[in-house]
Amino acid sequence: MLEAVNLYKHYTTKTRLGLFKSEKQTKQATNDISLTIPPGKIIGVLGENGAGKTTLIKMLTTLLLPDSGTILLDGEDINQQLKKTRQRINMIAGGERNIYWRLNAMENLQYFGSLYELSKSEIDRRSEQLLKQLDLWEKRHIPVEQFSKGMKQRLQIAKGLINDPDYLFLDEPTLGLDVQIAKELRQTIKRLSKEEGKGILLTTHYMAEAEELCDYIYIIDNGTILLSGSKEEIFSQLDLTRQVVFNLPILDRETIHSYLLQWSEPFEISEKNDALEIRLFTNQPDLRKIINFFSDKNIEVLQIEIVNPTLETALLASKERGRAT
Repeated sequence: MLEAVNLYKHYTTKTRLGLFKSEKQTKQATNDISLTIPPGKIIGVLGENGAGKTTLIKMLTTLLLPDSGTILLDGEDINQQLKKTRQRINMIAGGERNIYWRLNAMENLQYFGSLYELSKSEIDRRSEQLLKQLDLWEKRHIPVEQFSKGMKQRLQIAKGLINDPDYLFLDEPTLGLDVQIAKELRQTIKRLSKEEGKGILLTTHYMAEAEELCDYIYIIDNGTILLSGSKEEIFSQLDLTRQVVFNLPILDRETIHSYLLQWSEPFEISEKNDALEIRLFTNQPDLRKIINFFSDKNIEVLQIEIVNPTLETALLASKERGRAT
């Protein structure tokens, strides 16, 4: 297990105020962050730009020392076991600038494999396996500068797996990818976790991606963890519920209001597109019961929809709650 305990990291910057004067400013990048990445689980770290995600990943991957706090890999401090730790971790970042464009795919993997002190035979074996798995084997001798964006990202995945890491850090891995390539990458991430037992930390701005992939989620803002838990646990902590949204013909609002008072769940009424829009907040929606209820009163239900809470809603709600406390 990879575990971070009470991580603090701050940066000091200078702002020039004049020719001879400047002012120092301190930004707390991470503030008492603790998290765990178990084997075989996908852990999401969500937050807006500047929330501290990249700083956190740099500390977890030994690229940056925390000001205080400890990072343990199977009980050992990673910064006391740098070589051993780096053999067991790797990172895949979004974008196209983390591989060498003038080298071909095989040369890239040979170079990065050598950084992990793998034998030539092991590098060749792993490179062939990964390039075939990622559908790049036939292109292995073509310079990367001739690759499409999707091919470059697949090569980055191969680079991130060349040392067969136990823990993998994915920083916006589907950034800028088309829909099909992003879908294939998500399937690969699931397989690495569920079938190969790799512990994975994922940062992403695509909330639907996090909902699909993550077993456990940390929401951070200004370097502080606001909420953590499974998707369902976070929704519960924020009192986010399902909504049944249904439209009725424009009728007397007071009459509809009196009808809705017979339901125990909270509701809202508004007018939208020449209809009354009713939002019923409930985690156990019974559509048949709703339709029959209004049918008995000779009121036609024009449209009905169940709206589930989303991580995007949770992210915004947690930030608002953080400001209020």
